[in-house]
Amino acid sequence: MNSIITYREAVRQALREAMEQDERVFLMGEDVGHYGGSYAVSMGFLALFGPQRIIDTPLSESAFTGAGIGAALGGMRPIVEIMTVNFSLLALDQIMNNAATLLHMSGGQFNVPLVIRMATGGGKQLAAQHSHSLEGWYAHIPGLKVLTPATIQDAYNMLGLALRDPDPVLIFENSMLYNTKGVLDPQIQPLMIGKARVQRAGKDLTILTYGISLFKSLEAASALMKEGIDVEVIDLRSLRPLDDETIMKSVAKTHRVLIVDEGWKSGSISAEIMARINEQAFYELDAPMQRVCTVEVPIPYAAHLEQAALPQAEKIIAMAKKIMEKQ
Repeated sequence: MNSIITYREAVRQALREAMEQDERVFLMGEDVGHYGGSYAVSMGFLALFGPQRIIDTPLSESAFTGAGIGAALGGMRPIVEIMTVNFSLLALDQIMNNAATLLHMSGGQFNVPLVIRMATGGGKQLAAQHSHSLEGWYAHIPGLKVLTPATIQDAYNMLGLALRDPDPVLIFENSMLYNTKGVLDPQIQPLMIGKARVQRAGKDLTILTYGISLFKSLEAASALMKEGIDVEVIDLRSLRPLDDETIMKSVAKTHRVLIVDEGWKSGSISAEIMARINEQAFYELDAPMQRVCTVEVPIPYAAHLEQAALPQAEKIIAMAKKIMEKQ
């Protein structure tokens, strides 16, 4: 039965169902138990599943991520929750040098079926240390899968897909999405990992985006339509692997590309996407590709400066018009 729920509730429902269906699944991380999770995703789970499966960890990301890797190697299905993406850097050695490489280093003998969830993105006035969008960094690493659910449906479906995957999967949940509402239909067949979704069909310009920027892009597309510019908006959903097929098909259709990425421009996933389009579909382009990214500064604390630094619908509209002028 369809229901209107929040993004937070969709993740919570997926997590609860996974734990009910498979006793190997457990959750570990800072404040996931007694506190109910930093973003209240696991509220009430300690009483429901007990301290053996809802594990409050010490403040040591390297230690509990490493414990999750060991549990995965031992046949469990751990979900490691890292409070915010910046804290994941304290576990980067475990993620990159162990989780991502053990299958290769063991000659294919040892998979690491580990799921790591973390909050990402700015907009909540958490200042420079807690407002990063580093999912593009992790998409650089072979051996990992990197998911960026934007919709209620994907927030629900992607956790199950990640738990069924034999390899380590990182799920980046934009912190500004937790309170958003939408329709969840548990009967909808999940779209597989590595497949993008055309959220809005159009013929004049392709916007490629993910996470919270999807909704800003859809807002911009609606405004642009009133001015006669028909925009196709694609939710990438997965940053590793990227869905080159869907991207190139849209480029061949619209011949113009705008990428909206909450990461910084330099060395970003937006740069990688532009390079791939240049390699595979350069002669389809009728105008130079453009990007709207976060301004290359540490994210400010002040609300007005933070909003000015992040991609916004107004910036997307302005850049789309600039692209359309290049005809």
